[in-house]
Amino acid sequence: MTTAQTWLDGYIRAWESKDPAQARALFTDDAEYWFRPDDPEPLRGVDAIARMWAEEEEPTRAQHALCVLIEDDRLGIITGTVDYPGHDSYCNLWEVHFAADGRAQRFVEWYMPATAPDEG
Repeated sequence: MTTAQTWLDGYIRAWESKDPAQARALFTDDAEYWFRPDDPEPLRGVDAIARMWAEEEEPTRAQHALCVLIEDDRLGIITGTVDYPGHDSYCNLWEVHFAADGRAQRFVEWYMPATAPDEG
């Protein structure tokens, strides 16, 4: 299994469980979490990231169709969709900048609402 796939699998487990220890295993102590590439400032530090995940309310259980598009030792690009049944669906592209130990030092989400086929 590749670094990016291992990280993605851990991300999904942490996201679903809301377990701060699992979130901490994914990010370096000084990690940056960018919700959008044009945010004025990222969320900084693994404790802030773990706290955000633990406190974030999801409208329904997310259904993921995410996969590693490309990677090297320093960067993984993940793409796919996340659907909250009965609520919203998103198309995603994620940048995961890895530290030497395989944890994310910088995470950037690029996402947009998915358009249903009948919406044009």
